[in-house]
Amino acid sequence: MNEALELLYKRKAIMKGHFLLSSGLHSDTYVQCALVSQYPEDNAFLASKIAELFSDKDINLVVGPAIGGITIAYETARALGVRSIFAERESGILTFRRGFTISEGENVLIVEDVITTAGTVRELKDLVLSWRGNVVGISSIVNRGNISEVDGIPVSSLVYVSLSTYTPEECPLCKDNLPIVKPGSRR
Repeated sequence: MNEALELLYKRKAIMKGHFLLSSGLHSDTYVQCALVSQYPEDNAFLASKIAELFSDKDINLVVGPAIGGITIAYETARALGVRSIFAERESGILTFRRGFTISEGENVLIVEDVITTAGTVRELKDLVLSWRGNVVGISSIVNRGNISEVDGIPVSSLVYVSLSTYTPEECPLCKDNLPIVKPGSRR
């Protein structure tokens, strides 16, 4: 088992139950990376491992989505010695606020806590490109969707786990009338 996965288990960040994911899908397993990132030393460790994945890239900026990606993106930027900003939702759309900007041609690494469908990182990639930034890579602590690229941009994650997801209409947990929990940061 890799060190990042061991850490997720140690901090009880992998949970079983009936969950509504931020993608709208249902699952019997949820990964709550916030239970790891609440420990600065754990978050710094994971970020250093992400930084190692991109040590051969010329990165000027690390961008993460609010809320889950903020701390891991920040610590990854620290490990790389570059600046970090985050995007947040305004009227349901990811945007940069708080005076955050990207300079034309800046090389950007997108970092997220968990990737399931890649919807958020795709939206973030589009936001970076709208500022004329150059997305050089995408990363996450956990990749539960086995996503290897987003619109031609490679994705490198620390942990790859295949977890069952269901549409609400096909969810066996719903059919068994199990109560659903919505632990994510969206919806």
